[in-house]
Amino acid sequence: MSLNVRRRRSPVPDPAPVRGRHRILLRTRTAVAGLLVFAVLAVPDKPDALTSFHHAAGSLLRLPLEGILGAAILLATPDRARRGVATLLGSALGVLSILKGANMGFREVLGRPFNPVLDWSLLGDGYNYLVETSGRAAAIGAVIGVVALSVAVVTAIAASVRHLAEVTAQHRRPARRAVAALVPVWAVLALVGGHAFPGVPRSSDNVAVLARNTVLGVPAALADRARFGELTRSDAFRNVPDDQLLSGLRGHDVVIGVVESYGRTALEDPPMASIVGPALDADERQLTADGFAARSAFLTSSTYGGSSWLAHATFQSGLWIDNPDRYRQLVSGDRLTIAKAFQKAGWDTVGIEPGNTKPWPEADFYGYDRVWDARTLGYRGPRFGWSRVPDQFALGAFQKLAYADRQGPMMAEITLTSSHTPWPTAPQLVGWDTLGDGKLYGPMAKAGKQPANAAVPIQERYAKTITYSIGSLLSWARTYGDDDLVLVLFGDHQPNAKVSGEGAGHDVPITIVAKDPAVFDKIADWNWDEGLTPGADAPLWKMDAFRDRFLTAFGAAGSPGRSR
Repeated sequence: MSLNVRRRRSPVPDPAPVRGRHRILLRTRTAVAGLLVFAVLAVPDKPDALTSFHHAAGSLLRLPLEGILGAAILLATPDRARRGVATLLGSALGVLSILKGANMGFREVLGRPFNPVLDWSLLGDGYNYLVETSGRAAAIGAVIGVVALSVAVVTAIAASVRHLAEVTAQHRRPARRAVAALVPVWAVLALVGGHAFPGVPRSSDNVAVLARNTVLGVPAALADRARFGELTRSDAFRNVPDDQLLSGLRGHDVVIGVVESYGRTALEDPPMASIVGPALDADERQLTADGFAARSAFLTSSTYGGSSWLAHATFQSGLWIDNPDRYRQLVSGDRLTIAKAFQKAGWDTVGIEPGNTKPWPEADFYGYDRVWDARTLGYRGPRFGWSRVPDQFALGAFQKLAYADRQGPMMAEITLTSSHTPWPTAPQLVGWDTLGDGKLYGPMAKAGKQPANAAVPIQERYAKTITYSIGSLLSWARTYGDDDLVLVLFGDHQPNAKVSGEGAGHDVPITIVAKDPAVFDKIADWNWDEGLTPGADAPLWKMDAFRDRFLTAFGAAGSPGRSR
């Protein structure tokens, strides 16, 4: 007997909801991919594109040329090659987006874009800065985070471009119409020059410009390397006899004080000038009472916001050192520096470098007989931000270790680091005989970390560190300087944009302080302003001009500068 058993079929699920969810996910993915690619194309590589509302909003209302051209290329690419071309274009765009981020950071800190040929060593310096200010663990974490983010950005942008290429291929006809319509729209916007917000044009080609500048920058950097090599070998003072160098300063001790981040903005920007100006006026009155006089002007630094060693090298060598490659070329040669000129002329040359924590091989190039750094100055107190040694302590150590026991004329360069970013609460001046090993700074450092002090605006903190650095140097001069002391103090560069603002120049003050009127007679034709504070119309030189003018003014009558 057979049994007919009718199997009941399972109900077939309605595919409509599945298709609906798929469409929603697809459209969401397309929207996200489009927004990501659009943002990368439209946002410029300047810090205010993210920090200024109208720039950020205006960037999102721009029409990027590269998006139109990219869509046209992908539409014209055969189906089999489209995925590969899209991956290539997306990866290139991802790399350029990372370069945009690097440019933003460099513009914020150094006031210029990142140079992919010359600036790689500065990334190591940035890591060292994080180690000094935030600790090694935080610095390593930051490096890992940056690398991971870079990989994620390139991967996400490449995937987004591939997805958009597939979508446009599925809707080829409307995509072609859209591209054809957007080309004349972009051209009109570019020609008319309309702006979504002030300073933010409606048309955009910043990625194409970035790519062009990056490609052209490579041969330009290589050509600069060759050209600079010729400059280092051309020196009018190379063969000047030792007894003719700096003969106008015979019998004088010369101290060069380099004040970290002492820029023109400290004297002219009202929030900072209201603090620095009165302090300099008070210092000037005390100097005058002790028989000193001063002359001041401005120099245009070769760097901005950081990379202090480039400014030191420019000042000392008389060459424009504005990138690490030039610096490496310079210190591998035998260029005559100011310190080396003093050394050859018979001065005992000393370097006080409290920011250095390891051997400094460049000391021989510069011409220093002896160098003290953070390891050898005898400081056992707390740090103040990046600065390991407060300026007054560094000057006190110089007095004890070198100046008090000098047997003949001495030339010293002293780097003052208390005004280094991030500008914590400045230490206080104390009695010179109370410095000890620096442990007296403990309560000051602890008080500076209190919430009330940490909340002080950054410009105010910056200004107070400047007055402390300069005040320490001038207090040392008044306490220990005699009739033969010549003091040169100058800023290495402007503070970064957080303090000086976007678009600030590279000018820094420079001052010469002395008791001997003959010193000022030799530079009378410089026409520098009297006093510690140069006026707005004070003479302005490029920093690389100072070496030749200084060696000429204080050299023998037959020196190269005088013969010209």
